[in-house]
Amino acid sequence: MTQPAFLTCSLGVTLHFRTVFPVRWRRLALIGAALATVTASLPAAAVADQGDRAHHPSDRGLSAVIRYTEYGIPHIVAEDYAGLGFGTGWAQAADQVCVLADGFLTVNGERSRWFGASAAPDGSLSSATRNLSSDLFFRGVKEAGTVEALLATPAPAGPSRQLKELMRGWAAGYNAWLRKNRVTDPACAGADWVRPVTALDVARRGWAVSVLGGQGRAVDGITASRPPSAPAAPEAPAAGPRPASGATGRAAVSSAPAPFSSAPQAPDPQRTAEAARELFGAQNATMGSNAVAFQGATTANGRGLLLGNPHYPWQGGRRFWQSQQTIPGELDVSGASLLGTTVVNIGFNEKVAWSHTVATGVPLNLHQLTLDPADPTAYLVDGTAERMTPRRITVAVKDGAPVTGTQWWTRYGPVVTGLGASLPLPWTTTTAFALNDPNAANLRASDTALGFAKSRSTRDMADALARTQGLPWVNTVAADAAGHTLFTQAQVLPRITDELAARCSTPLGRATYPAAGIAVLDGARGDCALGSDPDAVQPGVFGPARMPVLRDAPYVANSNDSAWLANAERPVTGYERVFGTVGTPRSLRTRGGVEDVAAMAGRGGLTVADLQRQQFADRAPAGDLAAADTATACASVLPGDPEACRVIRDWDRTVNTDSRGALLFDRFWRRFTASAPLAEQWKVPFSAADPVRTPRALNTDSPAFAKALREAVGELRAAGFALDAPLGQHQFVVRNGARIPVSGGTEALGVWNKAEPVWNPAGGGYTEVAHGTSHVQAVGWDGGRCPVARTLLTYSQSSDPGSAHYSDQTRLFSGERWVTSRFCEKDILRSPDLRIVFVRN
Repeated sequence: MTQPAFLTCSLGVTLHFRTVFPVRWRRLALIGAALATVTASLPAAAVADQGDRAHHPSDRGLSAVIRYTEYGIPHIVAEDYAGLGFGTGWAQAADQVCVLADGFLTVNGERSRWFGASAAPDGSLSSATRNLSSDLFFRGVKEAGTVEALLATPAPAGPSRQLKELMRGWAAGYNAWLRKNRVTDPACAGADWVRPVTALDVARRGWAVSVLGGQGRAVDGITASRPPSAPAAPEAPAAGPRPASGATGRAAVSSAPAPFSSAPQAPDPQRTAEAARELFGAQNATMGSNAVAFQGATTANGRGLLLGNPHYPWQGGRRFWQSQQTIPGELDVSGASLLGTTVVNIGFNEKVAWSHTVATGVPLNLHQLTLDPADPTAYLVDGTAERMTPRRITVAVKDGAPVTGTQWWTRYGPVVTGLGASLPLPWTTTTAFALNDPNAANLRASDTALGFAKSRSTRDMADALARTQGLPWVNTVAADAAGHTLFTQAQVLPRITDELAARCSTPLGRATYPAAGIAVLDGARGDCALGSDPDAVQPGVFGPARMPVLRDAPYVANSNDSAWLANAERPVTGYERVFGTVGTPRSLRTRGGVEDVAAMAGRGGLTVADLQRQQFADRAPAGDLAAADTATACASVLPGDPEACRVIRDWDRTVNTDSRGALLFDRFWRRFTASAPLAEQWKVPFSAADPVRTPRALNTDSPAFAKALREAVGELRAAGFALDAPLGQHQFVVRNGARIPVSGGTEALGVWNKAEPVWNPAGGGYTEVAHGTSHVQAVGWDGGRCPVARTLLTYSQSSDPGSAHYSDQTRLFSGERWVTSRFCEKDILRSPDLRIVFVRN
């Protein structure tokens, strides 16, 4: 018997009926149109039209059909790109309106106006530590017309017509949802800052995502820059503790960046190099990922397989959101989008599947400026002085006077006085530093995603990458139905060749480039310009021919180390240092991942079920390497505490929710690896000839070992935790007052299924996951038109606590269960939870 379905018109009327829905989307559209005609005279929803800035006559008539299946996953169908964007904007707003609205305030430089200058953004669109610095930066981008200029640039250097239509439609769909629905999420219900947006706002948000690794990483340093003789930059009004405003979720802070001294010291090369290594290291990143693709020779049916496991924040505006997007005869793709984007960023179609991992390529470089002795706002190039360009920016502030700041721009980019607190770059009377970010000229990432969505093979995907060159800070791992695999580090990177770095690095750059891939070039020499590759879409970046790539290996995998060991039997070499290292130690997550996937490929006969098992194997490589030695040495460290030694000895070396001993080893291992350098942790050092198995043999003689073990045991006992408590008893998230146990482990442990929770023993243990496993997809093909896919969005579709889809997939994740993807029409229409919504402007 056919299940009852629900068909809803855009004004909120739902009809219940029992029938077999026709499979052609045009019939669905006709059904929706008929209902819309019948109900056209019904009153609008409670949210009033607040002067829709994006509502132009050309936006009238936009429509889409949205079919919702289990877990609130929308399948959006439209007849053109504007309509598809309309349906996507509508559906994203329905699930994430508060998070989206908060992000649009960010890119318009209006956070201080609504939430106060000293409060902190959620970190999703830049590294700014306060609303004031965020606003000064983004308002500067807005007033400079940066994004408008990119939109006016013809493709392929600028965005395609299809992408512009998607952005136009997305804004119209978001606005239409606001007009016709009442916001119920308590994070922004009734808030005046939830307002209509424009296509330009959507483009600005996409631009912000592109520069996350460049200008976005240096927002505080850009907005705090000032000549050494200038007075201190204006400080935000001091504010004492107060409840968080709106969707920020944080209390205000009262301190502004400390002003520089009148005679700041030049940065020390070695200390700066170490700080840069830490800053750009995967162990400290809030985003990462695993991905593996298997060639047909390793699978049960000769077709490819892909497992994607991106590690992203669980809160705020850098979350993923699931959907399927369809324009019949033109586009049919399913997967996950970063909030506010118009396309599927990670996903699959009938023939290909792909995922991304955060890459080691450094998407910025610095130019060290030699200043004019008579004017610290002028710099010399080949002996000729050039004046910096000041940008004076004024920001409105809640309950206070507007604040004005000045940014200083050069031919290379903005002057920057630091890349975070740990890496200062002082502006002295003789020297300043300018930041070059090639992704500031890149609005093409969504065109790359569109190219993937339309691809029929991994070769098509490589062609799309070469044509659009839009990915700012990720690798791509892909498989196709014909059994091919692809790994490529096709990033938009500054064209820093090793030859250029050797010839043009300053003393600071000679330390930072080998250590961290950050080039610091002599800005006083015209012959130190970056140059161009003939196959590059924009000047000053590498062309596709220079990028690391590996095709058709039995497996290709990446866990945020460099391209070198994408396949341990076929190492990738020959690329420039700015892309990453060769012959250097790999993270425990890379080592464990390579061990696992190489063994899987060696066994052969693989299916999607094997990918699912790998995702939740929850093996802790650090435990396999070190737990036995720890248990043996434990007796001498804790002679009167046999229980602690027994718990570590009996631990099963996994981080499942029922694993006993995982919590104790985790707390010990974090302390040990944080306090002992890598060379002190192991007795057998790293060998480039055996990179997966070295270093090894735990150095229990290290003074850090005994100290870390004693402190971990004492910490758990002081908190009242049993040393052998199941991990899930203390590693959980809270949703609507209920604890949901979470499996997985930390970067330090090397766990594939990554979880980086917040330690709060007074609150019960690891009470929240800050970042980790997010949108997971295990994809294969069986010869039919429908891909075989299982997916999981760990934090669920909606951020609204009142939504039915606020925690449903989180509970699946806790139980290590999956969503069976519904890609083909017959599967969508058989969903027992099918709800069809016709949306129109």
